[in-house]
This record gives sequence, C-alpha cells and structure tokens, in this order.
Amino acid sequence: MLKGYGEILFYLVLVVGFSLFALGLSHIIGRKTYSKEKLMPYECGVDPIGTARIRVSVKFYLIAMLFIVFDIESVFLYSFATVFKELGMLGLIEIVIFIVILVVGLVYAWGKGALEWE
Repeated sequence: MLKGYGEILFYLVLVVGFSLFALGLSHIIGRKTYSKEKLMPYECGVDPIGTARIRVSVKFYLIAMLFIVFDIESVFLYSFATVFKELGMLGLIEIVIFIVILVVGLVYAWGKGALEWE
C-alpha cells in the first residue's frame, strides 16, 4: 500500500535537509551588522508613525474575500476557455451554472451593502 511513497519521503527528507543546511550555513557564515536603521520595522527611509496595531474595519476583509472569490472565478473561466471545444454542450451548461451561482452571490453581497466603502 505504501510502495510508491518511498520516493516522496526521500525528496521530502532531501528538501528539508538542504533547507536546514542552507539556513545553518548562512547563520554561521553570514555577517551580522546591527544598527538603529537596520532594526527599524521599515527600511524605506521614513520613520514609522504611530503603532502597527491599528483596528481595521471588517468591511476591508469582506471586500478582500470577495475579490479573491472573483479572482478565482477568472482562473476557472480561463481554464474553461482553453478546453471549450472538448467539453461541448455539457461543459457550457456547467460553466453557465457556475457563473449564475457567482452572479447570485454578487447580487446578494451588493444588496447587503458589502461593496459599499465608507
């Protein structure tokens, strides 16, 4: 049952071992210089103002999640377009159902005011 997993285990051990070796080697050989500028949270030349622990509205996260959902939709539509001829009418019906479900979700989110940025 586990016959084909030996190679995967070998590569996993190899990758983890190489990663640990590279990190350890860079820690041993690497130059360690500490300065006030180097220890700042940002090295862009501008002093940070205020605290990094600010409260962000839930609307921000909701809009971000909606963006990700519709971004993933575009990936599915692209993959559908590449094999459109092979799928035929059944594939077209499935993608129409997929788009209808997403449009219903968009209309619902729009109706609830999730897209309103205040």
